Amino acid sequence: MNMGDMLQPEGGFLTAVRAFLNTAWRPSLEVLILAIGIYYVFRFIRGTRGAPVVTGFLFVLLAFVLVSFLLQLNVLKYLLGAFSAFFILAVLVIFQPELRRMLAEVGNLPLFATAHEQRENIEVIIQAVERLSEVKIGALIAIEQSIHLQEAVESGILVDCEATPEMLETIFFPNNAMHDGGVVIRGDRIAYASCIFPLTQRQDLHRSLGTRHRAGIGLSEETDAVIVIVSEETGQASYAYRGQFVRGVTAEELRAFLTSVLLRPADRPKGWIGFLRKRLAEPHKPEPVAVTKTGENPASKPDTAT
Repeated sequence: MNMGDMLQPEGGFLTAVRAFLNTAWRPSLEVLILAIGIYYVFRFIRGTRGAPVVTGFLFVLLAFVLVSFLLQLNVLKYLLGAFSAFFILAVLVIFQPELRRMLAEVGNLPLFATAHEQRENIEVIIQAVERLSEVKIGALIAIEQSIHLQEAVESGILVDCEATPEMLETIFFPNNAMHDGGVVIRGDRIAYASCIFPLTQRQDLHRSLGTRHRAGIGLSEETDAVIVIVSEETGQASYAYRGQFVRGVTAEELRAFLTSVLLRPADRPKGWIGFLRKRLAEPHKPEPVAVTKTGENPASKPDTAT
């Protein structure tokens, strides 16, 4: 037996493997892309207002498809095919806030300031919250990130001044012409004041949460802004982020949260690859809930401030 005959089976095996890889990599890549896309979409809408609608919509659509194919209902199959374009339009209308938020996150790549500037901005927020909490002055502060708060600022008053604790105190001081509504902080500057934020439509929130808290949660559901809230009734500080709401936090807890969200490592990968890697590597977020950190009964300290 010569050397060529000995290597013939191995050569045939390698040829078969090479042919399989040449023909199978495209379907494998398609499955991988679809799996990542479906996972990302479901994780993105989980906990938003559109999550129950997604579940109901998919359940009804799958029920119609299964019934029509299992029972061979040709008319129903024809109608499903004929109205597929209308289904796409319905998805665009029903999930418009979620789709807009998703496209905004993709279109606005995160551009962060230096770590020193971010730490200074965080200390400005902490000092302002501490002062406002001591005298029980209500406040609603939105820290803009990658998604521009264009719709929110359209109803506000242009300020464009340096963000300082004294300026925030002045804006939210009672009887001030700009104390109603929210403040938008962009970078190290107060961009707008007296902004009207969208109210959340969630029905699971406690009745003691007033308009200020509901507006903060509503804006966090539609954007990636960090919302800091001070209760006028109790002086408690709270924050909302991506639909999650935590109530009654201390200054140290608020500082730790703002640091974890606003400060990024210096060696963070840049560009699209780093952005997608960061989004896919995020830990799975739980359902958004209203949490009282102090353990107090929220019903005993209602906050109905606007």
